[in-house]
Amino acid sequence: MPGRRQKRLLREAPALGGVVGRRPLQEASCSSPRRSSEAFYSARDGPPPLRLGAAYFDQPCTRLARALLGQVLVRKLPDGKELRGRIVETEAYLGGDDSASHSRGGRQTARNTAMFMMPGTLYVYQIYGIYFCMNVSSQGEGAAVLLRSLEPLQGLDAMRELRLAQRKGVTRPPKDWQLCNGPSKLCQALAIDKSFDQQDLASHPTVWLESSPGLPREEALICAPRVGISGEWAQKPLRFYILGNKCVSIRDKVAEGPAGAGLLHVPAEASSC
Repeated sequence: MPGRRQKRLLREAPALGGVVGRRPLQEASCSSPRRSSEAFYSARDGPPPLRLGAAYFDQPCTRLARALLGQVLVRKLPDGKELRGRIVETEAYLGGDDSASHSRGGRQTARNTAMFMMPGTLYVYQIYGIYFCMNVSSQGEGAAVLLRSLEPLQGLDAMRELRLAQRKGVTRPPKDWQLCNGPSKLCQALAIDKSFDQQDLASHPTVWLESSPGLPREEALICAPRVGISGEWAQKPLRFYILGNKCVSIRDKVAEGPAGAGLLHVPAEASSC
């Protein structure tokens, strides 16, 4: 049975998958990212984008997973070049009773320590012994948000070089929309490795989050089951992405259906998206 703390966290989880509302986001078709890369950032009017501070990350896990959509992740390379990508897909991992979470059952290990640190702490772990995935801790003990996909905005050539350098025997460069359309691809394209684990995204000098620039427009938000999850929590809609964005790793056509209602089920105490 879930404890009091986990019941509170579970209330964050959406009750049904599908289109869950609208919020102002930058247009993000990802059909031609170069239209808004270096030229976009150098020619944009007004002050530079706001770097998001510690208070931004101090919110419940699923709320943070949704709020991150549309925000811009920045990576400053050793040569001073800045890479930017708009977050278009996330997954929430609630810890505790969430059987898919690395911190399930409140288990804290040397590997997942970052999930129990202050909100905004990076949790970077390795899969298959070669690839990395990047998460951001939130409110809730052991809770964190996985960054699944970015729409590349700035430094696409550098991203492509970084991807090719880590793809053994591959000579065909990835297309623009393929640069960051998955959690491991994202880390490859931004040169994120284990050295970033337990670092503070709110104050780190070479990786940070900026408020989304440009004129926003209404964009649909989809919630769907997480990818590659099995067991009791397999069908809980804790993955969030921007409808129609080509850079999303995997579309869920069921969740994108006319209503998405009644197709995904979570416990009765969970609230809706």
